[in-house]
Amino acid sequence: MKSKLFRAMLVSTAVLAAIAPAALADNGVDSSTLRTAVSADGINDHLQAFQIAANNDGGTRVAGFPGHDDSAAYVAAQATAAGYIVTTQEFTYDFFQEFATPILDRTDPSFFSYPAYDVTGFATMEYSGSGDVTELVVPTNDIVIPPSAAPSSNSGCEASDFPGAVSGNIALIQRGTCTFATKAQNALDAGAVGVIIFNEGQPGRTDAFIGTLGGTVSPTLPVVGAAFSVGDELYTLSQQPGGATVHMFTHTTTTLETTRNVIAESPTGRTDRVVVVGAHLDSVVEGPGIQDNGSGSAAILEIALQMAALGVQPRNQVRFIWFSAEEAGLLGSDFYVSQLSKRQIKDIAVMLNFDMIASPNWVRFVYDGDGSGTGTVGPNGSDVIEDVFNDYFAGQDMATDPTAFDGRSDYGPFIGVGIPAGGLFTGAEGLKTPGQAIDYGGTAGVAYDHCYHQACDDIDNVNAVALEQMSDAAAHAVLTFAMTTSAVNGTDKGKGHGTSGFEYLGSSLQK
Repeated sequence: MKSKLFRAMLVSTAVLAAIAPAALADNGVDSSTLRTAVSADGINDHLQAFQIAANNDGGTRVAGFPGHDDSAAYVAAQATAAGYIVTTQEFTYDFFQEFATPILDRTDPSFFSYPAYDVTGFATMEYSGSGDVTELVVPTNDIVIPPSAAPSSNSGCEASDFPGAVSGNIALIQRGTCTFATKAQNALDAGAVGVIIFNEGQPGRTDAFIGTLGGTVSPTLPVVGAAFSVGDELYTLSQQPGGATVHMFTHTTTTLETTRNVIAESPTGRTDRVVVVGAHLDSVVEGPGIQDNGSGSAAILEIALQMAALGVQPRNQVRFIWFSAEEAGLLGSDFYVSQLSKRQIKDIAVMLNFDMIASPNWVRFVYDGDGSGTGTVGPNGSDVIEDVFNDYFAGQDMATDPTAFDGRSDYGPFIGVGIPAGGLFTGAEGLKTPGQAIDYGGTAGVAYDHCYHQACDDIDNVNAVALEQMSDAAAHAVLTFAMTTSAVNGTDKGKGHGTSGFEYLGSSLQK
């Protein structure tokens, strides 16, 4: 039997207006009653629950461990009590963990220790294996020094790039074109005992970086991402008599863990025009993840609860999903999409993504569905989603900035199969510009979230003003697409079919 909350009469003329027939995706929905009901205080109650879950598990809510399990149980219980049809979707994934500070020392022709986790040095690749080796550095073919004007290096992308001398030694590979996993696997196949992938050298591609191997490389092989200056130096030395010898050390493990997505569907609404509303519920190992992404998870939970409490009966089914293992590379959303049939993919009208919406030094970022601001285009209909958000903020006299579909959140797998996507973001480790400081306040030259992926991403790392404004916009968009009578992607405004060739896979670079 359907919940009484969903069978209840709508409680105000404002909400009654929200279900009046209209022809367009932004059909004049009056979301004011829902926005009033969705408050930062209500969202904060959920954030407190997530903080408690993290506190009970050593300060983390990483997928596959008790902090995340308790968070998922809390969300499922809340949504079930509100009358949603709740299921959980279990899957396994490779959990990567590093246990010691890595080492990259040049031991010959002279000693120099490259700094770990420093932009001038190097960082362990996600899913790197463990290793302790001291060997010659052998460059691959196709290294381009000085770098070309635009990223184009094919170094390490083909087996033929690896000379025979790589076997038993450390391969030096330049970043560019193919994935790090492809480069590392080719090095392993060539007999390398360690891999240094250095940045390509163009502006914006000079620093050390954390990349991901996607769990595809043997655990016996250490792999690091290094600054261009490190690779340039080692390459130059390798061309001289005697070459360069390097000591590499990494101490990591990869274990198989079980985790789950939480899915809550409205019991009413068209099931051939589903509105997916997503946020990831897991954190990184290093912290509780209350801003990233407790903020998005708590906001969509509160939207779901208040829609039920107001008796909103959506014209189109609304499917709220709390994804797991996003921080490991969008694994929960990728698993979810992989389980959909072609018919089920076609039945999803839009995917609305809310990942980090309360950054301390925040900006109102809206995903750039039409590519006009960033050059990366979403699937047909993504521009409509962007317009709904931008029109809402314009009506509130609030500025917005575009943010690109770069693969850093759970929209990625949906875009990959052509589902229109959009959403909101308030910024991560990037630095606020002077212009943004004028438009939004805050401090230029400082990270949007100075606690991004750190232990200090706790309940005190949430900006209440940003949370209020962004959750209101989220509520407006959810209600708009829940009530629309149009097919969102049935326009000629969108361009292309999206792309899964993202530079990022979650929070880590993949190529």
